[in-house]
Amino acid sequence: MMRCAATGGGCVASWSGDRRLPAVNPCSVRMPTGNDGWCAGLRSRAADLAGLEMANLRGGVGGLFRASPRYGRLQATAAVDPEDIPLEKVQVKSSGHVLPYVGVACLGAILFGYHLGVVNGALEYLAKDLGIAENAVLQGWVVSTSLAGATLGSFTGGSLADKFGRTRTFILDAVPLALGAFLSATAQDIRTMIIGRLLAGIGIGVSSALVPLYISEISPTEIRGTLGTVNQLFICIGILAALLAGLPLAGNPAWWRTMFGIAVVPSILLAVGMAFSPESPRWLFQQGKVTQAELAVKRLYGKEMVTEIMFDLRASGQSSSESEAGWFDLFSKRYWKVVSVGAALFLFQQLAGINAVVYYSTSVFRSAGIASDVAASALVGAANVFGTMVASSLMDKQGRKSLLITSFSGMGASMLLLALSFTWKALAPYSGTLAVVGTVLYVLSFALGAGPVPALLLPEIFASRIRAKAVALSLGMHWVSNFFIGLYFLSVVSKFGISNVYLGFASVCALAVLYIAGNVVETKGRSLEEIERELSVAE
Repeated sequence: MMRCAATGGGCVASWSGDRRLPAVNPCSVRMPTGNDGWCAGLRSRAADLAGLEMANLRGGVGGLFRASPRYGRLQATAAVDPEDIPLEKVQVKSSGHVLPYVGVACLGAILFGYHLGVVNGALEYLAKDLGIAENAVLQGWVVSTSLAGATLGSFTGGSLADKFGRTRTFILDAVPLALGAFLSATAQDIRTMIIGRLLAGIGIGVSSALVPLYISEISPTEIRGTLGTVNQLFICIGILAALLAGLPLAGNPAWWRTMFGIAVVPSILLAVGMAFSPESPRWLFQQGKVTQAELAVKRLYGKEMVTEIMFDLRASGQSSSESEAGWFDLFSKRYWKVVSVGAALFLFQQLAGINAVVYYSTSVFRSAGIASDVAASALVGAANVFGTMVASSLMDKQGRKSLLITSFSGMGASMLLLALSFTWKALAPYSGTLAVVGTVLYVLSFALGAGPVPALLLPEIFASRIRAKAVALSLGMHWVSNFFIGLYFLSVVSKFGISNVYLGFASVCALAVLYIAGNVVETKGRSLEEIERELSVAE
């Protein structure tokens, strides 16, 4: 059975010197040889503990497009990022217009979680039907092929979003998502199953970058952080849906085909919904499609906001003044610092031990007398949801940076508790209870920041010219690190022991706190112009 504990939460930050910036999560999916596994940061355990903390991206149009007296005198010569416009504290009541489109985009998050989680319960049964019950290697390929596809999809998603726009890319993404689900559900041999999993992986790789990107670009600034955590919640909902979809398996072993086939429905709904959703006004304006941008603004924020927002866009003077950034531009002196911060956050996220906690969850809970996988899943899932809800409420109040620091600090302390519970003889009588407490606290801490904040923060700190590609690159790093951690994790545990591995994870958490304190800029309440000036080096 599968356990789910979201790895997302919200990150709040406080910049050194009291600077503040405007303020995805993944669920871990454990894939044991049987059908046991749970979501805690979107990771898979069989052949690859895959995890993805996808949270919400920045770029709320309401916050991004607000009139400022600074632009009372139009300076058309200033080549400023459309998002780098100082914003007045005007509370744009546009969330009601935006929420339906956020909901449509979150179908991609649900599919992300579902495709990662569905194989947990189905693996044992599909292995028998496809004749690979005794072949652990091929079973591993069924699990890990989706990760390979996700890596490919995450790298290509940024280019597609820049070329075709956000909504069209969503529609294109529905094709591999639906086709992959269909092939997996109807597979009569292992080759077809692996092709189906590869296509589904490509689809979730694209959506992992596209969902937070689109949400951030249409969300009003005042609720951008809150909507950012919605992405993480829906990822976990997808994983939980996969868990529930597997309940009939015990009485109907052939049900696994229906489990895979179910994903076709939300894929079609995603394509249809996006066909009627507005394109990102920011992307349209950058493409020189001013009239279409005005129509999109009207649909998203109401006709009363069109003049103000379009004035801000024109005042930015960016329309097509700068050519589209290429992949090599991400490594230029101008952008490398901020891009490296994004990549580092995802690396710390993966190296902090979420996969280890997921992998050993069953044994930890059973040592405390909790034999029911359902009960354990409910406990971990409750911690994840609670942490995500707390993060959602704090994201736009406390900031991203402080939440990240709090999150990694709590994760480090939890890892120390877990290590001591396995090794300290004085604690032997309480080892089971302490291990459960440490596991729940770890998941809760992860949900507060390390899970959701990286994906939320990246679109905020990346200039619009590089945003889609930079987010895709960072998420590609996430998938690659996930793959190798899953590949070598068991070997490292066998060589050094789980307690020493936990201590190593605690050290990574400590390093993450130091890195975040010195390199991450708070984004809550600050314009993109301030953020980019803080993180970028002039050419």
